Amino acid sequence: MNPTILIVRFSSIGDIILTTPLVRAIRKRHPTARITYVVREDFADLVRHNPRIERVVTWKHRSSLEPLARELAGEWTHRLDLQGSRRSAKLRRLVGGDWHGYPKHRVRRTMLILSKRRFGGDLGPVVERYAQAASALDVTLDDQPAEVYTSVEAERRAAEFAELHGLGRTRRLLALVPGAAHFTKRWPPEYWAALVEHLAPSNDLVILGGKAEAELGAALAERGGPGVASAAGVMSLLETAALLRRSAAVAAGDTGVMHLATAVGTPVVAMYGPGVPEFGFYPWRAKARVLEVDIGCRPCSAHGSSRCPRGHHRCLRDITPDQVAAALERPPR
Repeated sequence: MNPTILIVRFSSIGDIILTTPLVRAIRKRHPTARITYVVREDFADLVRHNPRIERVVTWKHRSSLEPLARELAGEWTHRLDLQGSRRSAKLRRLVGGDWHGYPKHRVRRTMLILSKRRFGGDLGPVVERYAQAASALDVTLDDQPAEVYTSVEAERRAAEFAELHGLGRTRRLLALVPGAAHFTKRWPPEYWAALVEHLAPSNDLVILGGKAEAELGAALAERGGPGVASAAGVMSLLETAALLRRSAAVAAGDTGVMHLATAVGTPVVAMYGPGVPEFGFYPWRAKARVLEVDIGCRPCSAHGSSRCPRGHHRCLRDITPDQVAAALERPPR
């Protein structure tokens, strides 16, 4: 009997992207399986065009789970909860049947934060922990990075944007991603400005991000002059992915867009502050170089926070624009 597999991962960008190596492994091991992926509607494009997934079911954030549960009612040979939240636990109860999750290691993660890595150990890459949820499917992860499939329309829009702003015609195109959901994961804005001034004379630059980065993106583009354009708040997720694919390298913080860049095969220079390797969310088997500072107060939080607990934010402030520029000149391969 062909497996019928239900995968639930509502959010967010990086977490969804990091489930794709498991999806690929399932498809390779079970070529005729029917894979259904449940995702928040605002992130659905990340998996919508994935040829390894037969059906994508979307859920509107903060809406009732009952209609979704009714849509998912039926027989499944395998049900995988890759979210591991109270909301996904409620969905599991509503849908019924046997479910398998992955170890989030909340207690050990808290010990890592409180002890500053003296206790708690290495939680292991989250991709490998996702695979534990599918142990009954007898899958083996390969040595390839995560993946995101764009659309013809997204590629067309990215090409039009690049052409409109003259990006990448005669010079190398680099992408800069200045945003992050939380303050402590954001490289300082003045550092991004210094990086733009350093790179703009010899490179084309595109600033990427969401609406929250639109103002900063516009300011950086104005600072850089011709050959620098901001697509922050203008392009969709897949259009952003298409612009990332056109770029020779990307500078970003510990963000979902950084994982998006690795998923389209673009070399990444990533600045990590609160996040540490032991959390398991570093770039997965990708062309990436992580810049970080060996400072005793890391990690201070699991997901970032609105302020530096010590007030100095040295975990990112001690990574200089010259270091990032040098890394971009020799991007990882």
